[in-house]
Parts: sequence; structure tokens; C-alpha cells
Amino acid sequence: MRKIIIASGIVLIIIFPLFSQEKQEAITLKGYLTTMQSAMFDSLSGPIIFDNLLHNRLNFKGYLNDNLTFAAEFRNRLFTGDMVESNSNYSEMTGLEPGLIDMSWNLISKPSFFFNTTIDRLWFDLNYGKFQARIGRQRINWGQALVWNPNDIFNTYSFFDFDYIERPGSDAIRLQFFPSFTSSAELVIKADSQGDITTAGLYRFNKWGYDIQFLAGYMKSEDLVLGAGWSGAIGSISFRGEGSWFRGVREFSRGTNDILVTAGFDKIFENNSMAQLQLMYASSPFETDDFNNFYSQNLSPKNLAFSEFSAFGQFSWAITPLLNMGVSAMWFPDLKGYFAGPSIDYSLAENVDFSLIWQHFNSIIADTKTRINLAFLRIKYSF
Repeated sequence: MRKIIIASGIVLIIIFPLFSQEKQEAITLKGYLTTMQSAMFDSLSGPIIFDNLLHNRLNFKGYLNDNLTFAAEFRNRLFTGDMVESNSNYSEMTGLEPGLIDMSWNLISKPSFFFNTTIDRLWFDLNYGKFQARIGRQRINWGQALVWNPNDIFNTYSFFDFDYIERPGSDAIRLQFFPSFTSSAELVIKADSQGDITTAGLYRFNKWGYDIQFLAGYMKSEDLVLGAGWSGAIGSISFRGEGSWFRGVREFSRGTNDILVTAGFDKIFENNSMAQLQLMYASSPFETDDFNNFYSQNLSPKNLAFSEFSAFGQFSWAITPLLNMGVSAMWFPDLKGYFAGPSIDYSLAENVDFSLIWQHFNSIIADTKTRINLAFLRIKYSF
């Protein structure tokens, strides 16, 4: 409780001056409220696990002046259902905070439900001329590809976690310099709850119609990392990709090289449809014995892949301005398995959306044939 009071006091002290300004429009509040019912089963004839998530997000942003901006963003989630009742560690695992400062709290925890509040953005941003500095919990996205991002060494995320579009944040200091409209240089230093440091520099520029980037750094106090990425087009088809090389520093002479490279194509058609294809190579794929690792929010860019070679394809079609349908698939040869995921999105009213999503996993994990289905029904109101 003491942590909650202290953290709340810090946020209020920072936010209060923003609301005391004469220009009330300098402060913005956006967010959404969703209710999502989920069902997990291996077959319709077997047992089904039902859960519900009520999720509210609040995004505050204050424009102190032309050069200084502040943001605070909150996730408020109420979990109920079979998973909460059957797994006593579920609330504890949800409340774990990988950041340097613990800003995740289970405010209420009961055998049948629990309520979690997390601050996943809390930063100040200073921009002056060609220079920009941001300090605090923030999203740092260095990825160029659309599914797997080995360049994204600060905020690695899972493609399957579709309900967290904002992605995790990092407790970091980020310095950026923009020599021109088409180039930038960055330096980032991040610390986490284990006291590990990730620091890297990136340079991005435009050449031959492509955005090209190079990065070098030190990840989680363990690995040296070098990487490169690009995004551009071949005719009317977008072509993007990235790759990273990792090597442990503690036993550098005897350490192994971890290499991840991915490339993909995507194209938007005249009938409001889009097709996407991406391939991935990982020299040391992550060995999993639990399909829940597909959803992990603490992924490392070294363990993005579960197979030496992986392939992804997706097709979406906006049938009408209100109705969108899509299907995606992923192939894991080493697991002798695949993922398939159809989805439907429909606009019920202004700022109200309905989604029906199915995720099917079929593979061999730990020498055991595994088949899992997850069905989600979500209604989302944005404000």
C-alpha cells in the first residue's frame, strides 16, 4: 500500500501543474474500454476454460510549452474466470514488473478475480531544434519488419498478444539528433528490475529510396549486439527486413553467435485488401515446453523464433467501411507445427468496435502432440 500511495503522489504532483495552466486544451486524455470474453480448449468435445478481461486504458498527455511534453498512461484490468480460480499464481505473474521501477500493482486480489493497475508510460520529452531527449518509461521501437523484430532490443513483443497494441515500455533515457529530414542518430540507455543494462546507438538514413539503419550496443548486461534494417519498395510492393548478431561477453572467446534475420513483403490492393509474407531465420531457436511462451511479454530478441526457419503469411480485406476480415498463418518446421488465426472486425457504432478472433496452435512441444484453440470475443469503446 505504501508503494501505491508514493507512486500516486508522484504522478499527481507531476500532473497537477498541467491542469493549472490557463490553456486547458494543452492537456489531452484519450483511451479505451474493452470487455473481452475468451475460451481455451483443445477440442470442442473436451473441457473449455472461460475467462473475461475488462480493460480500461487512460492516456494523459500535457504540452507544457513548445519544447516540453509530458505523458502518463495507465492500464487498468479486471481479470475473472476459470484461469484465475484454478491458478493461484496467475495474479502474481500478471503483477510482475520487469522495469527498473515497480509500477504494477494488484490492488484487489481474490480467489475468483483480481484487479491490476500498471503505469506503462511515464516520461518527459524535451525537443529543441534538431535535438530531442526523453526520459522515463517509454516505447522504443527500432523494428522495421511487421511480425518479427530482431532489431527491437528494448521492447520485444509477441505477435500473438493482439490486445496490447501499445506494447511494453522501457525505463530509459533516449537521446535523438536529426541532422536532416531523412536521417537521425540515437543513443539509448535502459535499466530493468534485475539491474541489467541495455544500451545501444542507432543511425538511420535514406538511400536509393530505402530507409536504412545500423545499430550497435550491449544488451541486458550479457550480449554484444550488431544489427541492421531496411524498409522500402520494389515497384508497388513494400520490402522490409532486419537482422541482428548477438554474442555473450562473459565468455566471449568461447561464446556462441546468435544470428536472427528476417525479410518480408507486403502489398495493398485496389479492393482495400492487403497481403503480407515474412520469413525468419534463427541460428539458435528458442526451445519451448509450453505454448504460453508464445505470449510472453518478457521475450528477448534472441528468442523470437521457435524454429530455425519460420514463415508467416497474412491476408486482410476491408469488405465494407464497417467490416474487415483477415486470416494469418505461421509455420514452425522444427516443431512440426503451425499457427492459424482468422479474425473479423465490425464497427457497431462511432468509436465502438466488435472483434471475433480465433487462434489455433498445432505442434509437437516437448515430444508431445499439442493442439490449442483460443477464441476471443471483444467489444471496444474508444474515447
